[in-house]
Order: sequence, then C-alpha cells, then structure tokens
Amino acid sequence: MTDRELLELAAKAAGLIVITDAKDRGLWIAGLEDEWNPLTDDGDAFRLTVKLGIKFSIKNGATWLERVIGPGQVQWDYEQHDGDPYAATRRAIVRAAAEIGKQQEKNNGN
Repeated sequence: MTDRELLELAAKAAGLIVITDAKDRGLWIAGLEDEWNPLTDDGDAFRLTVKLGIKFSIKNGATWLERVIGPGQVQWDYEQHDGDPYAATRRAIVRAAAEIGKQQEKNNGN
C-alpha cells in the first residue's frame, strides 16, 4: 500500500474529508489550514491516535500497537524502529488507522 493510500484510509477512519494532495507529501483536509500528514508530523499522528483510541507501547526496538477489532477482540501489530523510533511510531499509527479505515469501507460496502 502506498503512503498516499495509507493517508487516505487513515483520514477516512478519523472522519476527515480529503480535498486533495498537498505537494505529494500529505493531504489537504477540509477545515484544516495546514497540510495533514501523520507520517511526518508528530501532532497529526498524536491526534489520530487519540481520535481512534489506538494504544501503543515501545519495547524491544519496535512500536507495538493495539486496536480493538470487535467485541473482546484485539489486533496487535508492530513497526521496527530501524534507527528512527519516531518515524516508526508515526508509521505504525497510520498503518493501524488505515486498517480501521479499510474495515469501515468493508462494513459500508465501499
């Protein structure tokens, strides 16, 4: 999945309306003055985490995420740090949000 696809699905999961690309690095979102890119912006990633209730922890050189996928069901995923724990954590958050967006599409028949 491309970064653009990850961002679009993450935005969908968060209930954001995508207007267009922003310089091929992020997205312009309705109601926001700056481009939105939780892959590169700590604040955008943090807000996405809080909005979607994604839990994460850092251990063993990776960021581990927990997201609820159904009643009593939890999905765990991780992203290796590979020298940059901040970038890895942002990517892990966006990947988890994109999975939520994919599930929403599936549930809505889109």
